[in-house]
Amino acid sequence: MSSPSDPRRRRSALTAVAAAVLTAAAGAAVTFTAQPAAHAAVFPNGFRSIGYMPSWAGSANGIQYSKLTHINYAFVLPNGSGGLTAVENPSKLQSIVSQAHAQGVKVSIAVGGWNDGNDSGFEAMAGNAGARTTFVNNVVNLINQYNLDGVDIDWEYPDPGASASNYTALMQQLSSAMRSRGKLLTAAVVSEGGTANGVQPAVFGLVDWLNIMTYDGGSPHANYDWSVNAVNFWKGRGLPANKAVIGVPVYSRPSYYTFADLVSRDPANANRDCTTVNGSTECYNGLTTVRRKTQWAMSNAGGIMFWELSQDATGSNSLVNEAYVTAMGGSQPPTGRTGRITGLAGKCVDVAAASTANGTAVQLYTCNGTNAQTWTVGTDGTVRALGKCLDVTSAGTANGTPIQLWDCNGTGAQVWQHDAGNSTLRNPASNRCLDVTGNSSADGTRLQIWDCFAGANQRWTLP
Repeated sequence: MSSPSDPRRRRSALTAVAAAVLTAAAGAAVTFTAQPAAHAAVFPNGFRSIGYMPSWAGSANGIQYSKLTHINYAFVLPNGSGGLTAVENPSKLQSIVSQAHAQGVKVSIAVGGWNDGNDSGFEAMAGNAGARTTFVNNVVNLINQYNLDGVDIDWEYPDPGASASNYTALMQQLSSAMRSRGKLLTAAVVSEGGTANGVQPAVFGLVDWLNIMTYDGGSPHANYDWSVNAVNFWKGRGLPANKAVIGVPVYSRPSYYTFADLVSRDPANANRDCTTVNGSTECYNGLTTVRRKTQWAMSNAGGIMFWELSQDATGSNSLVNEAYVTAMGGSQPPTGRTGRITGLAGKCVDVAAASTANGTAVQLYTCNGTNAQTWTVGTDGTVRALGKCLDVTSAGTANGTPIQLWDCNGTGAQVWQHDAGNSTLRNPASNRCLDVTGNSSADGTRLQIWDCFAGANQRWTLP
């Protein structure tokens, strides 16, 4: 990562479960195990929202875990013999891992960074087979020590030629070590240009994705067209779209003001891409550009990445929040109660195969504690799982219309009212109730709407 705003950033990177007994209207006591109140963002189609968190800035408690899928903790550095520098602020990393894992977010260790342009440690290590093996073993040990989910390699930058071949050899060894352990291997790469040839196409099949540093370039800085062209440059080299992650700077150029600082100076700066500070024109990515980049990436890439989280503004001015809201179809995380919904025979309302595809069947299934059975009953009348809404297919009103998962869109087909008196969930648009087809308690039985009569197959225990 390259965004120096102080000497340390130049060195490293330039930068319950609780049990409750609920009583159903029918009088039966049902044990409900609550899920955490907040969960990792589950974006449509496996889209990723990734944030780098530096060791030297920001708080573990300030991270918006519920709006991210992955966090990269920056940085440790390699030496020529394959050793690693110690983790800075290890208690912070431990806190991040604990809070992230409690909410389903994965955490990787980022190795490298700009390091004042000194990549001699990488060059020497990657060029020696023994040192590569030592390095890989040290990475594995570090992951095990901190209960991490993977490693992000941020070598800035392998050169075309021998250096590129050594980089590929390193990534091959890392890929084997990570995949055999169910861990992630990702890498941060330059935005475009000849330096990109230091990452050979053979690497594309070894990584889970590449974090493309689409910043510190373009005029104005990191503008939409330049960033999109940079990602397309990598795709043109053969990188699959779902492995291409577009980067967003959370700071300005040329003077490296944080986005939070710029917004604090003038709230209107949140919706600009350039502003004047102390006589200097400072350019960055405001909310509108992050919205556009997220929309583009949803259709043309595999995710969006932020360098870095400590520089973000808060609340509705947060860039991480803007990406989340955009990816979720304009919806803020709903307020309400989160947990499982149980019905006939004590089984759970379940999203078939935990799929986030529009039109996925909603069914009755044995309770298993997965996210496919974790629902938020919102104060807005929606019932949500996996980032999408419980929906009456095609806004139908006829008896037997099946229930599906669909993008939240604010229509009547996605509004549900709970009757505490008889435990039904009624869809006001059709004036019919959520119903288990055929009164069957078999796993996989599809849910539908039917005339409300409060039978056993229409009674639901909510979180």
